[in-house]
Amino acid sequence: MMTWFKLAMRNLFRNARRSLVTIIAIGLGFLAVNTLGGFTAYIFGSLEDSYIYGEGNGHLTVFKAGFLGKGKLEPLNFLLAPAELATIRKVAAADRQVLLATPALYISGLLSNGQVSTIFVAAGRVPADMRAIGERAPNEDTRVRRFDGQPLSSALPFGIGVSRGLAQQLNLQLGQTAVAMAPTVGGQINALDAQLQQLVDAPVEALEDKLAAVQLEFAQSLYDTAGVDRVTLLLDNGADTQAARARLARAFKAAGLKVEVQDWKEMAPFYTKVKKMFSVIFLVTFLIVFLIVVMSVVNTVGMAVMERTREIGTLRALGVKRRGIVALFALESMLLGACGSLLGVLLMLLLLYLVRVLHPTWVPPQIAREVPLHIYLVWLYWLYSVALLLLLSLVAAIFPARRAARLDITHALGFA
Repeated sequence: MMTWFKLAMRNLFRNARRSLVTIIAIGLGFLAVNTLGGFTAYIFGSLEDSYIYGEGNGHLTVFKAGFLGKGKLEPLNFLLAPAELATIRKVAAADRQVLLATPALYISGLLSNGQVSTIFVAAGRVPADMRAIGERAPNEDTRVRRFDGQPLSSALPFGIGVSRGLAQQLNLQLGQTAVAMAPTVGGQINALDAQLQQLVDAPVEALEDKLAAVQLEFAQSLYDTAGVDRVTLLLDNGADTQAARARLARAFKAAGLKVEVQDWKEMAPFYTKVKKMFSVIFLVTFLIVFLIVVMSVVNTVGMAVMERTREIGTLRALGVKRRGIVALFALESMLLGACGSLLGVLLMLLLLYLVRVLHPTWVPPQIAREVPLHIYLVWLYWLYSVALLLLLSLVAAIFPARRAARLDITHALGFA
């Protein structure tokens, strides 16, 4: 076997320039696939962390039964009463995976500067709980401050934040006062003074001119209710979200609660769409690399067969069987794939080092500020890439190798 390996290695570099071009093509293919794979893994992780921790939405959300179907049309009819909220928090606290259970009330209405009024939508939340969720973020990029001004605090219950587009529409500056108006649960119109404490970053452009951030107490006062429309649950391990969801759903039912439990992926359709988009991009990139590798190896092995026709005839005359000829060219092709993969690994390590040293930045989805750009090292992608490149190199060499093995001995020896 060692003799065949040495022979294949010598034949591989008989035409060093052609072999080098093929190795470079395979290496660049490895680099392209794993750069995109590492960037995709970073995108998915950032979107997940941004939704769960950065925006404070947690891993699971508990709604009153029917809210998801009719809640948008009749939100006030599906509020969780204080007794129900207390039971939910008690059940959640008894679960070993739940770190935090925090209530929220999503509201909408009109915001006025005294002269002009415009629509706003806001999530009323507990500021201390939002900070606690944000501090649990595993990625430092997720902990980036997403507002200018002062953080909301229970010390100033009527302090609010608005998106920059909304503030521009109403010509509001930090520290100024506005009036929030909305219908109460009793059908009356209520109005509250609100002091602008912060300018917040809208996670999507569609909310740039209507997003606000308020405290739960403010939202409940505006709607004149003690209820909430959801409870956010933060888990200690996101990998066990589905198991925790099923377990909590059973516990809530046993406690006599008529609620629905949704996981964060169901609540974040944007994440699913982005994931599907990058999956298609990754597939297209892999197909392009596939064609480059196959054509490069076919060209290299095909040219080698033509140049070594007499040599093949000599080997056949010396008793080497056809499968031996096929094995020789297959081994040469595998060596091409191995060398190309090794080059690709080295190029990837160099790229990761440059990213770490140069600290490039960008503005990702759902974050309106520049953050460091990363490319994750995903060992599983690397292993799969090496295995696939070796397999592609082997498969690409089969047809020219079989053609070489089928040459007539006398014709091969007389080939000019």
